[in-house]
Amino acid sequence: MSTIASDTASGRSEPGADGEFTHRQIMKVMSVLLVSLFVACISGTVISTALPTIVGDLGGQDQLAWVASAGLLTTTASTPLWGKLSDLYGRKRLFRIALILFAVSSALAGLSQSMGQLIAARAAQGIGVGGITALTQAIMADVTTPRTRGRYSGWIGSAFGVATVAGPLIGGFLVGSEALGWRWTFYVGIPFAVAALVMVERVLKLPHVRREAHVDYLGAALITGAITSVLLALSLGGQKWAWNSGTTYTLAALTVVLGLGAAWQERRAKQPILPPHLFRSRTFRLAGTGSFFVGFAMFGAMIYLPQYLQIVRGMSPTRSGLMTLPMVIGMLGASILSGRLITRYGRWKAFPLIGLPMISLGLFLLANLKVGTPLALAGVYMLVLGVGLGLSSQVLVLAIQNDVDPDDIGTATSSASFFRSMGGAVGVGVLGAILSSRLSSGIPELMAERHVTPPPGTDMGHLLGSPSAIHDLDAPLRGVVLDGFTDGLHTVFLTAAPVTLLGFLAVLAIREVALRGGRNAKEEVGADDGPRGGGDCGGDRGGDRGGERGGERGGDAADAEPDGSSDPAAADLAGPVSERAGARG
Repeated sequence: MSTIASDTASGRSEPGADGEFTHRQIMKVMSVLLVSLFVACISGTVISTALPTIVGDLGGQDQLAWVASAGLLTTTASTPLWGKLSDLYGRKRLFRIALILFAVSSALAGLSQSMGQLIAARAAQGIGVGGITALTQAIMADVTTPRTRGRYSGWIGSAFGVATVAGPLIGGFLVGSEALGWRWTFYVGIPFAVAALVMVERVLKLPHVRREAHVDYLGAALITGAITSVLLALSLGGQKWAWNSGTTYTLAALTVVLGLGAAWQERRAKQPILPPHLFRSRTFRLAGTGSFFVGFAMFGAMIYLPQYLQIVRGMSPTRSGLMTLPMVIGMLGASILSGRLITRYGRWKAFPLIGLPMISLGLFLLANLKVGTPLALAGVYMLVLGVGLGLSSQVLVLAIQNDVDPDDIGTATSSASFFRSMGGAVGVGVLGAILSSRLSSGIPELMAERHVTPPPGTDMGHLLGSPSAIHDLDAPLRGVVLDGFTDGLHTVFLTAAPVTLLGFLAVLAIREVALRGGRNAKEEVGADDGPRGGGDCGGDRGGDRGGERGGERGGDAADAEPDGSSDPAAADLAGPVSERAGARG
């Protein structure tokens, strides 16, 4: 075991002789993951304050929706691909590629001279973000055991919440600076990405067993096409084209055809992107469904809460970001607390069973926001929502990771992120369509009811312009628009509240299995989520599977190497892991 460098001797995060990482080693890896995840998340929030300025500089108001949607589309579509490729080629190699792609595309976005160039750069940036977010979870699963993973998962969830608040603050400062400007909303992430890349090279040492790779390119193309079609329909339907239009029907037909083609291809592929056997797991299906509805609520709230604060309450983007601090504090505190309790007791199911109803309650409370609602009370509503999100989001990822074989951990983890992103995309699209419908019908009704007539030539586009333009309207007309917008948001949150409870029902149906202390959970508990044997080990099926996998891993030990290096440390690591697995069998 002399080839395995210790934490203190090498300064690198390599496992010890027993194949386990120490807390100090894990925290070194976590520092890399948190920096990378923060910069990936902030790329989507920092530009929110810059969009009006970008349109004024580059033109193309009709293409504004594409700037916001392009990154979301490619992030969601690419997430399962990153996970599968990392299972085949190693996490470290793919993580490097994701960071480099993010940095290069961010630079191209900042250098854009037209809206077309900016949209293309944002799409490429979204692919990099998809890789960073998917591989962050998978790498954390590589360096922690299922039992201890909860201790660190709260920090992963908090990175997203901090980016939600920090993004508008940083963006507002950059856009308002004469020396910098909107292009720096894209440049600002590059130093973080470069720093993360340097940290990856110095810190991250992951064992990776080389395997024969068969990339399912056809499956990848079909899955990406189906996801892109449905997200385009949901993101731009009712805005760029009518719901009842040939474009909508064409995209719907493409979604069905490509989805069926992907299902057929994944069943016959040697190494599928989304392995069908994962969907035979009850926990995978139900926890994925729960993640979908968590994403539906989380992204919906984070998109429409700032609109209430900026449009209805007249706040600046920077101040509206600060006002969402209660939600972020709730997410951070609940994520860390639930993670520590999961690590202590090994039980996870109670947290989403509490969290999902709290999300629904928080959305119901937000539905009661009015023009004159005290800001302190609005903060309490956001805190309730944030606590619910913190108790649910990362815990469901832990449940999925605990249920799959170690060889599938990257694919399963990216699938969990994919379900959440899909839920967010669907939520934003559906709730956006509801809001647009309510505004287009509600504001004219209020005008007629209050006998308010807009100036000649004023249409809905003028009435629903930027927050500053709305607050420049005459008092009677401004009151109509603000009340109409408040009524629309009421409908949005009131719709989202009961939908979230569907995730609660899905989690309720999961048969809980305690998180195990060993690195390879499936070797201890068996391959299904049916009844287990006593103690820390599974029944007969779990024992047989442990023996089989122990033999396989022992045979692969000679071919193992740390991810992205020629150091034989992983071969030494594979030995004790396989011995323990065989002993369990």
